[in-house]
Amino acid sequence: MQVSVENSGPLERRMKVEVPAERLDQEIESRLKSLARTARISGFRPGKVPFKVVRQRYGRQVQMEVASELMNSSYQEALNQEGLRPAGGPRIEPGEIEPGRNLEFTAVFEVYPEVELASLEGVEIEKPATEINAADVDAMLDKLRRQRATWEPVERAAGQGDQVVIDFRGTLDGEPFEGGEGSDMTIEIGSGRMIAGFEDGLVGLKPGEEKQLDLTFPEDYHSEALAGKAVSFDVKVKQVSAQKLPEIDEDFAATLGVTEGGVEGLREEVRKNMERELENARKAVLKDRAFEALIEKNPIEVPAALIEEETDRLAQDMQMQLGQQGQNFNLPRELFQDKAKRRVLLGLLIGEVVKANNIQVDQDRMRSLIETIAAGYEDPQEVIQWYYGNQEAMSSAQTLVLEEQVMDWILEQAKVVEKPYSFEELIELRQAANS
Repeated sequence: MQVSVENSGPLERRMKVEVPAERLDQEIESRLKSLARTARISGFRPGKVPFKVVRQRYGRQVQMEVASELMNSSYQEALNQEGLRPAGGPRIEPGEIEPGRNLEFTAVFEVYPEVELASLEGVEIEKPATEINAADVDAMLDKLRRQRATWEPVERAAGQGDQVVIDFRGTLDGEPFEGGEGSDMTIEIGSGRMIAGFEDGLVGLKPGEEKQLDLTFPEDYHSEALAGKAVSFDVKVKQVSAQKLPEIDEDFAATLGVTEGGVEGLREEVRKNMERELENARKAVLKDRAFEALIEKNPIEVPAALIEEETDRLAQDMQMQLGQQGQNFNLPRELFQDKAKRRVLLGLLIGEVVKANNIQVDQDRMRSLIETIAAGYEDPQEVIQWYYGNQEAMSSAQTLVLEEQVMDWILEQAKVVEKPYSFEELIELRQAANS
């Protein structure tokens, strides 16, 4: 078998393979002889069909089947012979397939990039330094109050923070558009659920009053038919309700599961939960910054095939989430490509760090991670046993532990400096890192 490889791009390869005619012909001959023993052709008894007739009837079909199988197997042989690691499947360009002629084809594919990790010496990584104070606890209690607020109808005009029940009908160039009409819809003014200007346009309206809102959909709106378009909404306010917040007392504490210690017990429990959230956020932000430093120091080429696969995966995951929320519109794949590229790039670099430094999964960390996850369930021991009996779950846990170990390696190489953040700032940083 003859193989030649041409670089047709930074990562793209065109591999020409030529398989001797004898190999193709022998396999065709063997396949036809096997077929002759079972072939059923009118006018002949089973197993007695002349070989010449079998060849005439099935020759071309068998030839194409064998050629296809030989191209697949010889593609793998050629990869091994040339020491190539393909990233994604190949595009096969077959040549002419004729008896007595060498089987020729070209496989076009991408390979994994060769990575030589750059030094991280001198790279500065900011480590969040945050402590929870009494004001942070007060703010969290206020948030918890708002989550458990009730709404009482009022007869005054609507204002920011109020809840309104409306009927509305939207038109584009004077014609109704899909999804532009609703009745008895509840909106909290200031929540940002509606397009810009819609909620603000409801301020000052009393129950029973109507108003026309002339608005423009954002340019990046998910519906191409509405993106950037000027529309009108005829709105009628049917009810205005004001928010009523519960008092912070023993009854309020009990609704949150704190039955001892009253308000002070509640504050202590809230602080403990915030400390846990703070630690998780600190780790997440630090890991994101460590990985970003790794990426910036190693700007390698990324196989397009892997980016496409990851883009599809992210789009499918988002589609599933939207479906669970009762939404069925499709988001453009382009929205996921940057994130997909970063994920693929990071995965390649993490793999190289693991290989170059012979990093093995820390089993103590594995156990600690699984126990931490299990602690949130009613029967932690049952969850731990489930993890150790589930290969997919263990694989996910191993990936998380390896990422932490790679993060530690990065931080050991770089210069780590602490920077103070408030609790709210740190939580926002974590949300940005996860987006």
